[in-house]
Amino acid sequence: MNSLGFDKAPEDTRVVVAMSGGVDSSAVAALLKSEGYDVVGITLQLYDMGANAPTRAKSCCAGRDIYDARKVAEDIDIPYYVLDYESRFREEVIDDFADSYMRGETPIPCVKCNQTVKFRDLLETSHDLGADCMATGHYVQRKLGANGQAQLHRAADANRDQSYFLFTTKQEQLDFLRFPLGHLMSKAETRALAAKFGLEVADKPDSQDICFVPDGKYARLVERLRPEAGEPGQIVDVDGNVMGDHRGLIHYTVGQRRGLNIGGTAEPLYVVKLVPEKRQVVVGPKAALAKKLVYVKDLNWLDGDQIDENGVEVEVKLRSAMQPTTATVYPEAAGEARIELHDAQFGIAPGQAGVFYQGERVLGGGWITREELMAGAATAA
Repeated sequence: MNSLGFDKAPEDTRVVVAMSGGVDSSAVAALLKSEGYDVVGITLQLYDMGANAPTRAKSCCAGRDIYDARKVAEDIDIPYYVLDYESRFREEVIDDFADSYMRGETPIPCVKCNQTVKFRDLLETSHDLGADCMATGHYVQRKLGANGQAQLHRAADANRDQSYFLFTTKQEQLDFLRFPLGHLMSKAETRALAAKFGLEVADKPDSQDICFVPDGKYARLVERLRPEAGEPGQIVDVDGNVMGDHRGLIHYTVGQRRGLNIGGTAEPLYVVKLVPEKRQVVVGPKAALAKKLVYVKDLNWLDGDQIDENGVEVEVKLRSAMQPTTATVYPEAAGEARIELHDAQFGIAPGQAGVFYQGERVLGGGWITREELMAGAATAA
């Protein structure tokens, strides 16, 4: 059995590596090549940054990154292809990103990209190339359960763990995927690995922004794609009293405190809810953000198990940066679930994800549609 879990020699095992031009995927390609695998590198051309592309040092999948990925492929002597996925990416990710903001949500485009373009379309291309598996630079771990079935686990380095962004992965996709960096204890190990193989990207900075918004100005992009998103409206309190005016819903998100331009209140106010049909920003004290009931849709259970009316005990993350908190998940309508948090949480935003864990294992998750304060529930401190 080779290191990727196939009962054949590495040279007889074809691996497609999704190469973004960053240090992570480059290190994966070089490592697998050094172990003797038949490695093929693929980069997705997801959007056209035009003349500015080579200067975008911290964006992914733009001009400079394609150049870097191609250079790595040449240096380690592997076949390399750039696939034009711009139209698919525009429809599946960028348009969805803009529409999500229009619905008053806080979107996570990286999950949508993994769910559609990368782990659906690119996997199909990998099969077409005769690959045995596809490897990526994600910091997650793929482990085999007692029944031999592949499971998704958190990365060994909790600070680099990306499992939250992969909750939509299907079992058949996980069977085909490999994550060679998931067991590393720090990003420094990855950079050392890249340096060992002489890769010029060993010290390349990590991407900090959404790849198609490299300047971080999300509102400007959404306003260009959906001009009506910038229409002004009223800021109201939780009782409906008008507190002031806002400059467009796209400039606000649940939990936001700064930039409201509301003075003279007894305590700080936060964005509690966005009401796009009324073009309202609802504000309230921090206590108004505390919720214990969360509803999710498009539920994905990685191992195919379905929850019954008795519910299942889990740990759940409701934002990528939060620590998991305990909860019980109950079924609702088909593909939907109700999460009853054991302790109220603050700043839960529709459009984000509720991702379920048992220990280090990822069970699955769903997209947050709404949240409530359970009747009679006490808020967290």
